[in-house]
Amino acid sequence: MVILVFFLLHWYFSILMQTFFLHRYASHQMFTMNPFWEKVFYTLTFIAQGSSFLSPRAYGIMHRLHHAHADTEEDPHSPSYSKGIFDMMWKTRQIYNRILHNQDSVEAKFKKGVPNWKFMEWLGDLWISRIAWGVLYTLVYIKFATAWWMFLLLPIHFLMGPIHGVIINWYAHRYGYTNFEVDDTAKNLLPLDLLMMGESYHNNHHKYGGRANFGFKWHEFDPTYPLIKLLDAMKIIKLKLNNDLKYM
Repeated sequence: MVILVFFLLHWYFSILMQTFFLHRYASHQMFTMNPFWEKVFYTLTFIAQGSSFLSPRAYGIMHRLHHAHADTEEDPHSPSYSKGIFDMMWKTRQIYNRILHNQDSVEAKFKKGVPNWKFMEWLGDLWISRIAWGVLYTLVYIKFATAWWMFLLLPIHFLMGPIHGVIINWYAHRYGYTNFEVDDTAKNLLPLDLLMMGESYHNNHHKYGGRANFGFKWHEFDPTYPLIKLLDAMKIIKLKLNNDLKYM
């Protein structure tokens, strides 16, 4: 039971910070926050993603490229231009690393306004940090695992951020249903998305890239949106009024 709770806490804490901070804030700027709260959410992202920490700056830039060039050769992660999941993940990693280390040639417009706390960007990308998080996960399993097969879950902990990314970037471009006609293959992967906290309403999001609520139909509950509304009511963030508009 302890291992199950630990796994679920890590899964949902990680996807929450990815969808809330990296995706809806860093990439699309659906809401604003002051420098103090930005550092708070940077830190929470570091804790949530741990060994698979993704730079909010690099993620934001790369995701903007995805929206601008979805399902073309310039898309950082398109199943249409990949031989398989691992080929797509490898290409994505290469582009991500070039952006992370300022070795890219991305146009300045895609970099405008992305968060960039240099200390946390540095700390989160250190191999010693990633290894330390991995050791921590392993120690939890050594202490509380009651069966050998539970240790098979550890690789998911180690690669949690990329796994969340590939679920959407691969499967939500190949399987599911559509509410809107778009210029790419984005689909809504799940009719009720309690697994990815709204991220799997990918067709909706590609139609309205700046809309903070990813759900449209009555059954498309977006679990992250009520949190956004709550943080807005508490004055921690400020939700933009024009969040129905597309990015770009």
